[in-house]
Amino acid sequence: MNRLFRYLTVIASVAILAGCASSKDILYFQDIDEVTLNKLNAEYEAVIKKDDRLVILVSGPDKTVCAPYNLTLGEISGMGASASSSPENATLSYLVDNEGCINFPTLGRIKVEGMTRTELTNFLTDKISLDVKDPVVYVSFKNYKVTILGEVRNPGTYVLESEKNNILQALGKAGDLNLTAKRDGIILIREVDGVMTHYTIDLRKSNILDSPYFYLQQNDVIYVPANSSRVAAANTATGIWSIAISSVSSIVAVASLLLSQPWSR
Repeated sequence: MNRLFRYLTVIASVAILAGCASSKDILYFQDIDEVTLNKLNAEYEAVIKKDDRLVILVSGPDKTVCAPYNLTLGEISGMGASASSSPENATLSYLVDNEGCINFPTLGRIKVEGMTRTELTNFLTDKISLDVKDPVVYVSFKNYKVTILGEVRNPGTYVLESEKNNILQALGKAGDLNLTAKRDGIILIREVDGVMTHYTIDLRKSNILDSPYFYLQQNDVIYVPANSSRVAAANTATGIWSIAISSVSSIVAVASLLLSQPWSR
């Protein structure tokens, strides 16, 4: 019992220390008054990648002339396209295949990998303008999502409303970091040219605002590890549970032995 009490005292102490973490371990951008930030890239646009799903709609003054440039349900099969099963999102989309291409009605196979949304819009507008007067082309990502794991309030996969989202906005969607998060060891996992790469981010420093990893790309994964206090508390709790289970087992064994003695009857 004394041993268990000592362990309870240890875990209580660890919990108190975790709750009293210093501001240097918690506050974001602690050096923001000491650094000169470059102008943020206001022109940032995500590039199209393999396995992206794109929504492309063509309209104009004459809807009949525009119709051949829009997908219909009958054209989905064999064109790498899909339709949403829910009525509220019943928009046809194009899947970018393993060669970075889509099959577009009338125009045929188009290499879109590496283009931005604006570049693809301009490309299609130029091509369609040869046949359609004053076409309006709309292009958007349908599956622009990121996954956030670890020490955040609401971990999960989040669909982003636009392609210009930064890591702070994404963490905000997940309810922000817990106090037990390791703010100087956040890991961003990203696929680059078919290879999975990872980068370590320190949110206590302002240089993330100038970093190429400030803006997120589709299918990025953000992992927020626990700080040392949280890990220590978890390890201590595990030890206490082991001792408690061992103690209960010992008590049961002793009780069984005592009850089996003749004098106990």
